[in-house]
Amino acid sequence: MVTVSEQYEAFPYPARDPAEEKSRLVTGSPSNPVEMDHFLWGGQRDWSKRLRVLVAGGGTGDGLIQLAQLMTDARRPYDITYVDLSRASRGVAEARAKVRGLKNIRFLTGSLLDAPDLGQFDYIDCCGVLHHLPDPAAGFRALRAACAPGGGLGFMVYAPLGRSGVYPLQRAFGAMFDGLPPEDRLTAARKVFVALPDAHPFKRNPNLGDHKSSDAGFYDLLLHGQDRAYSVPDLLAELAGAGWALSDFASPGQYDPSRFGPVPDAMDRPARMALAEDLSGTLKVHVGYAVPADDPRQPAGGAAPDLIPHLKGGPPQALAGAVAQGRPIPIKSGQETITLSLPPEAAPLIARIDGRSSIGAITKAAGLTTDTARPLWLALEQALSPWGLYQYSALLKGRVR
Repeated sequence: MVTVSEQYEAFPYPARDPAEEKSRLVTGSPSNPVEMDHFLWGGQRDWSKRLRVLVAGGGTGDGLIQLAQLMTDARRPYDITYVDLSRASRGVAEARAKVRGLKNIRFLTGSLLDAPDLGQFDYIDCCGVLHHLPDPAAGFRALRAACAPGGGLGFMVYAPLGRSGVYPLQRAFGAMFDGLPPEDRLTAARKVFVALPDAHPFKRNPNLGDHKSSDAGFYDLLLHGQDRAYSVPDLLAELAGAGWALSDFASPGQYDPSRFGPVPDAMDRPARMALAEDLSGTLKVHVGYAVPADDPRQPAGGAAPDLIPHLKGGPPQALAGAVAQGRPIPIKSGQETITLSLPPEAAPLIARIDGRSSIGAITKAAGLTTDTARPLWLALEQALSPWGLYQYSALLKGRVR
């Protein structure tokens, strides 16, 4: 059997060309500093303090590059330790960082299981790795041991329902091509894949596209020899067993079953999230943030005057214009389109969101009283935060444009 290490030496994943760093920055969740602040530090981290980061199983560097670049752009101090088993993947990540001129990054070749020996970290990024370990629980425990007091974890693990058809093909290809080197396995599997019936569950699954993007994507999705997926209950149990507690998922609206229909009042939040996963049937990954179980923290919220709001998804002025006209706001989430309605009276507040001004300052600039503005801020928070479009962070506090 091809080992995980051999796979990623042959096909570093995800496939990235360092030259493209000159023209684009790959962004997403987790490991955006604004999002980290919102979910881990109540939107009020003191960013003048150096952020100590571990990128555990960093692959070709998406999370690393995003975090280092955004921290550099914000002129905030950081030190990042990157570790991965694959020298080939590390080489790509290093080349991407070099193209961008990013500093304060320590590159290591090794296992995330050794994380406690690497130091104590305020933030740990671990995306797409834990589900490939022979003992994922050991990985969760190792990361918990490396988390500094007050720190947190940004993670991505696979979810089962949106990966319909993946695991039968992994089993079949594993049986058919056992003993072949990675390159020959890929060539043989691609030929078999073309012959599969159109009715195969994988071919009918619209949630997955890695197999179309690159050889590395095809191999990682359909030829991986060590791969598991977590349902919501499985994930919560794994986190708890390692001493972690879920702060929240990056798009918590995906885990709210009430958008499908009425939910029993007696159902607790874990049961509600599991129900939403079953009703949606399309979640292919779980992306979220966790904190030490002995230091439980909730995401930022409540529209306090000193919180600094951030909007994602486009210019605030464009959203403000649509809201002022009473137009519904369509939100794309995976295979779903969610339509939101926001009060037109909130438009003057939305237009002034710049990532630097507090709720109190924006309210005053809009000529509104606190009592008048507070319900509008709460409406924005309640509508947009579940979809990762409205968050609180002090990242740019005190910065001059």
